[in-house]
Amino acid sequence: MASVATPLSVLPNSLRSQVFGKLVRVRTAPVAFANKSFRVSAEIKKAVAVLKGTAGVEGVVNLTQEDDGPTTVALKITGLAPGKHGFHLHQFGDTTNGCMSTGPHFNPNGLTHGGPDDEIRHAGDLGNVIANEEGIAEATILDSQIPLSGTNSIVGRAFVIHELEDDLGKGGHELSATTGNAGGRLACGVIGLTPA
Repeated sequence: MASVATPLSVLPNSLRSQVFGKLVRVRTAPVAFANKSFRVSAEIKKAVAVLKGTAGVEGVVNLTQEDDGPTTVALKITGLAPGKHGFHLHQFGDTTNGCMSTGPHFNPNGLTHGGPDDEIRHAGDLGNVIANEEGIAEATILDSQIPLSGTNSIVGRAFVIHELEDDLGKGGHELSATTGNAGGRLACGVIGLTPA
């Protein structure tokens, strides 16, 4: 679909009140209504996190959300040991003490640690990414618990890539229920909005 700049005068009142008089960049799709055709606008939100860490681990995480749908997370991280690494969203966007000051996993519902497909999980539990023999991990994740706006917005929080594989809360270790026993924090980055 084409991306167009839409003046507020053609937006529905419900959407016009959300953008407070600013122009927004939207994607449009034709919709039939009462034998007439018009275009309904969808708000696209985008964000990015640049991960920096120890021993040359670094990466970029791009996020996109359309309206109130799930958020797409597209990442590329380099400098990792080959294999699985826990990838989580942490509570705070504070890196004053490196990745340690990002706090625990983002967990607005007060649940125990789990996998991204589990009903009981932290909102920030995004599972594992897999680094290839060159130490590069690339993945695309679709998740409905990490919105870019609203009460549980993740903007201003931080992504963290971990040293070890996340056991998804099923490893039987004393840390399984809190961190998935994913080990040290190799790199992290604060999430900020970018132009749509």
